[in-house]
Amino acid sequence: MKKIQMVDLQGQYAKIKDSVNNSIEQVLNTSAYINGPLVHEFQADLEKYLGVKHVIPCANGTDALQIAMMGLGLEQGDEVITADFTFAATVEVIALLKLTPVLVDVDEDTFNINIDALKKAITPKTKAIVPVHLFGQVANMDAVMEIAKEHNLFVIEDNAQAIGANYTFKNGKKQKAGTIGNVGTTSFFPSKNLGCYGDGGAIFTNDDALAHTIRGIVNHGMYTRYYHDVVGVNSRLDSIQAGVLKAKLPLLDSYCNARRNAARFYNKAFANNPNIITPTTKSNATNSCGEICDVCDCHVFHQYTLQITNGKRDELHKHLLDSGIPNAIYYPVALHAQKAYKDDRYNETDFPVTNKLIQTVISLPMHTELDTEQLEFITNTINNFIK
Repeated sequence: MKKIQMVDLQGQYAKIKDSVNNSIEQVLNTSAYINGPLVHEFQADLEKYLGVKHVIPCANGTDALQIAMMGLGLEQGDEVITADFTFAATVEVIALLKLTPVLVDVDEDTFNINIDALKKAITPKTKAIVPVHLFGQVANMDAVMEIAKEHNLFVIEDNAQAIGANYTFKNGKKQKAGTIGNVGTTSFFPSKNLGCYGDGGAIFTNDDALAHTIRGIVNHGMYTRYYHDVVGVNSRLDSIQAGVLKAKLPLLDSYCNARRNAARFYNKAFANNPNIITPTTKSNATNSCGEICDVCDCHVFHQYTLQITNGKRDELHKHLLDSGIPNAIYYPVALHAQKAYKDDRYNETDFPVTNKLIQTVISLPMHTELDTEQLEFITNTINNFIK
């Protein structure tokens, strides 16, 4: 059996080596390292794939979130609601812009923002909602958009983990994750479903005026060189990374399908284990696959995350490492409990699900190169330990 990787980027690269190398060589031969032709070609390709009017590439996913908020004109003290159970970048940019982060609990089955908690958190100072499509599954955007419309709020989708996923609305309409709210953001960090070979990110919107503002912000506030019309930052996707992404984008759907197939194997192997809760797929309150159905497209399994219910999560974590099986705990500390984001406004009773998840979740190897032998070894090792 080949060595198990948490993410096997080397194995993936071996299959696309020629196309990736050709793209990189094109950049090297032209020396168009910044805003070169491949950046614009990738931007156009991604716009077509997502079905969105505007894709604005930038330097990383965290910048994408910050720039989206800057583009919307949010002001100091404005409240922005987001999920407590996610990576810190989501709340980090809110704090950096001197906005007020408001953290709310998540759903136990999807790990995404809890709609009842979201409704309760709205105040006259609330200006935006940031639903995070965690681990690759789209949040309940029917409900989020209805709430946003009712209260005249912006919606900024944190799509760093769910590019390629579809959301099916209650009326049957489908739309790509990241293109539903006022603006969406993503990360092209190497381990993402669509990852480059360094840092990268992008912002999506169908709003022409917002897109124009954001294009200035990512480039020092310039539309004409040395004329600064808005306050901006330096956040550009370099041409080499764009070349890598252009080579990989046509394979994104196959990558997501490979991840779903691995998730199906995991789910089936753990189905009869009473101490393991496996991931479910659920778009909204009326559209739930439960198991990962044959036509599942609402979850792209950036992570495959179990809940261990017998109190042995930490023991399992160590046992897997000792057995040569990489794994991770996403996330061991809730955002409301992090030193940087503690606030007297929060009560522990407001976060029952998040506080449970940080004690029970564990993420298994998940990537496009997993084979049956590896999956059998991983699942047998877990089932033999967790009984």
